[in-house]
Amino acid sequence: MATMESLIGLVNRIQRACTVLGDHGGEGSLWEALPSVAVVGGQSSGKSSVLESVVGRDFLPRGSGIVTRRPLVLQLHKTDAGTEYAEFLHAPRKKFSDFAAVRKEIQDETDRITGKSKQISNVPIHLSIYSPNVVNLTLIDLPGLTKVAVEDQPESIVQDIENMVQSYVEKPNCIILAISPANQDIATSDAIKLGREVDPAGERTFGVLTKLDLMDKGTNALDVLEGRSYRLQHPWVGIVNRSQADINKNVDMIAARRKEQEYFATSPDYGHLAHKMGSEYLAKLLSQHLESVIRSRIPSIIALINKTISELDAELDRLGRPIGVDSGAQLYTILEMCRAFDRIFKEHLDGGRPGGDRIYGVFDNQLPAALKKLPFDRHLSLHNVRKVISEADGYQPHLIAPEQGYRRLIDSSLGYFKGPAEASVDAVHFVLKDLVRKSIGETEELKRFPTLQADISAAANEALERFRDDSRKTVLRLVDMETSYLTVEFFRKLSHEPEKGSNPTSTPATDRYGDNHLRKIGSNVSAYVGMVCDMLKNTIPKAIVHSQVREAKRSLLNHFYAQVGSRERKQLGAMLDEDPTLMEKRDAIAKRLQLYTSARDEIDSVAWK
Repeated sequence: MATMESLIGLVNRIQRACTVLGDHGGEGSLWEALPSVAVVGGQSSGKSSVLESVVGRDFLPRGSGIVTRRPLVLQLHKTDAGTEYAEFLHAPRKKFSDFAAVRKEIQDETDRITGKSKQISNVPIHLSIYSPNVVNLTLIDLPGLTKVAVEDQPESIVQDIENMVQSYVEKPNCIILAISPANQDIATSDAIKLGREVDPAGERTFGVLTKLDLMDKGTNALDVLEGRSYRLQHPWVGIVNRSQADINKNVDMIAARRKEQEYFATSPDYGHLAHKMGSEYLAKLLSQHLESVIRSRIPSIIALINKTISELDAELDRLGRPIGVDSGAQLYTILEMCRAFDRIFKEHLDGGRPGGDRIYGVFDNQLPAALKKLPFDRHLSLHNVRKVISEADGYQPHLIAPEQGYRRLIDSSLGYFKGPAEASVDAVHFVLKDLVRKSIGETEELKRFPTLQADISAAANEALERFRDDSRKTVLRLVDMETSYLTVEFFRKLSHEPEKGSNPTSTPATDRYGDNHLRKIGSNVSAYVGMVCDMLKNTIPKAIVHSQVREAKRSLLNHFYAQVGSRERKQLGAMLDEDPTLMEKRDAIAKRLQLYTSARDEIDSVAWK
């Protein structure tokens, strides 16, 4: 089995690591799952002296009124080396070997948040002390409970302090060290009152009586120390702090401990309890209890760690894992990002995601509507047909049929199809551009690389422009093909159909410019144009899908792939320039993941070997 020192020392190191990473608050955090000791007491109850006795060093600010104005998270680390030093979380690379400087740093750091006033703050100060004279413990020194506001304190200070202290002691993993002075009635103890509220069974409350040497002559605190006045699950511990004269003379804390031991050993009242009294015994008692609490909660702690590891792993997968620095790894990452984008883009086109249906909307609604609006009624009006036919005949009127007039009317009519054809190409182009934009936004892997997002977007849009140009040429060629070669059979068939209402004996030449003849020409051209229109309704979408949509699905980033493959590592690195906020977030998660993984492995190895 692991030794008490190794298990608690491990918890201390884990808590320290949690603190460094900012993972020391909030429900479900590893810090909250690990037990610690909150030191609670009224003002002038001897809280600071108890802490200094446990540490064996004079390092806490002293004075009247509220001296502790911010929580002090004090982590004690037992070392084998003879040197002692302290470190603050807010000054991580500075070691304090002068404990008078530690006191001043606590005062300065308190003032930094609260100012020089008597205000309080719930922002903790984190202090670690490494010494061979301590046991492994995490203690939280909280502001002293008070009953009235003094000086320039707001009236709410009494309730504010109580709320702050309660926020710590109400946590089920918090061990309460309730400090009460022996020269006051235990029934009026603020610490015991608060402990009773949050721990009515007294299962996690340790009672400490201070100032036993200051009680009136002829009185003692045996009723309290022996559990008759107020019973707790754990034994009461009596403490004799340094006197003010000792403090003024800077009496060494180790000497003060010896003096305390002598007091109990020679006391007629407490001699039989001497082996269970004093600051050294208190530290060992707390350490033993912590060890048993930690050991009993190892399964739940491991379960919490495993749950958090799974969550952090999933979050890292979502944000993306760190990238290698060599060009091969960078190129692989870029190509993976491109493939992820390309997959989502194709899902939009094929129907896995919304958006591709808008292309069909262009063919089914937009193109027919545009064709319907073409001005054939005006272009093939009686007046315009007469004008075109007469101009086509020149000085020599046509003999049998106005061949040139027909061709001119058909040619100019078919030219109107170019507008809707080009408009359809542009409409599909804008849909494809919007799908590129959406696909980039929906590619989770790309979110960490804003530069690569911009590069892929630019390359995709450049490719879409090429596809649009090809598509425009194709649809215009379709229209030109219709004007280049007319379907002769259509007109030969018309020549065998008698005109409605015509006189079979009349000569066409006599009516070559007559209204009926011109109406017949206009009707014939309109029928031919309608036939071509029906064909283009089908062939224009086919051409657009072939030249634009299919190419976008098949080769949207082909040109980009060729460019990327020839780039050097520096250029590839620039493309993978991540969003700094995202980088910081991923780094923080990676560090937390490393912390939790190491904590699990260490707890397993230390607790069960």
